[in-house]
Amino acid sequence: MIKVTFISRDGKKTIVEGNHGETLLDLAQKNNISEIEGACEGCLACSTCHVVVDNSWYDKLPVACDDENDMLDLASGLTGTSRLGCQIILTPELDGLVVWIPADVNNLLLT
Repeated sequence: MIKVTFISRDGKKTIVEGNHGETLLDLAQKNNISEIEGACEGCLACSTCHVVVDNSWYDKLPVACDDENDMLDLASGLTGTSRLGCQIILTPELDGLVVWIPADVNNLLLT
């Protein structure tokens, strides 16, 4: 199992476990991390699964593809370590990953 810490907009930490090959979006939805919507169901057609990866973990991720970068341009609260949860695939190397939920999110379920 691969542990991931989600830090919500109010600073609450939620540690969950996922399986190798699962996306961060799948893990968030499976564990009711409601601030991550995934409106396009992981098809790389929105930015509602936007997360900010902790600086210490960002360089351990594969480089974002052009399509992901295009969708990130639509995200609220974009940072230098922003990624889409649907594009982060859990691997053993990511055990302990820490991600922040941006203060401003594009989530139709929360508006």
